Amino acid sequence: MRVLLVEDEPDLGAALERTLKREKYVVDWVKDGTEAWQFLENHLNQYTVAIFDWLLPGLSGMELCQRLRAEQSPLPILMLTARDRMEDRVMGLDAGADDYLIKPFGMAELLARLRALQRRSLQIQPPQLQVGNLILDYSTSTISISMARGEAQKILLTAKEFQLLEYFMQHPNQILSRDQIIGRIWQVEADFNSNVVAAQMRLLRRKLLEYGYDHLIETVYGIGYKLNAHEI
Repeated sequence: MRVLLVEDEPDLGAALERTLKREKYVVDWVKDGTEAWQFLENHLNQYTVAIFDWLLPGLSGMELCQRLRAEQSPLPILMLTARDRMEDRVMGLDAGADDYLIKPFGMAELLARLRALQRRSLQIQPPQLQVGNLILDYSTSTISISMARGEAQKILLTAKEFQLLEYFMQHPNQILSRDQIIGRIWQVEADFNSNVVAAQMRLLRRKLLEYGYDHLIETVYGIGYKLNAHEI
């Protein structure tokens, strides 16, 4: 699950980032509304939820909401603000925010509100994604193999392996570059001089081999990787 966090207060932003990462979210933290819009333009479909502060340098949280809704984006948005007047809450919700959290707030409440937003977003996206015999269930965050008798065998994956296989299932028979994979699975601003993508792919392939899928993900040398849908 990936979050776009837009918060210009350094202490609060750092605390939110730590909390979200501890809960296994992938977090892109930016401190400027204009920069946040650039992230959204380039990576919108990769985010599960967005957290916007109301007052930001560049574009405000309100303006970010309005732009997203003008683009017909259903991305769930949690607005953070010190404004607690009823008129302000109505204004934020009318701009397109899905929920509203008044500062100061507890991290437990923020996490609960994020979980609620994610449950609502499941009503927008299909409950399952299927490619061949592979079935991804969004309600349980599991990937299973549909067996001949109608049974389903769950594939035991780590969080990163799940995110990788989900990404490939969303783009069957398409070549995904290393940079695309990094942008989807890891933080955009992180430094990946290491061979982290290749290493993670080896682990995923080793896991898939245990279930009989030895050629499911192909290396397209010099370009990237591809999920061969005909193999399943």
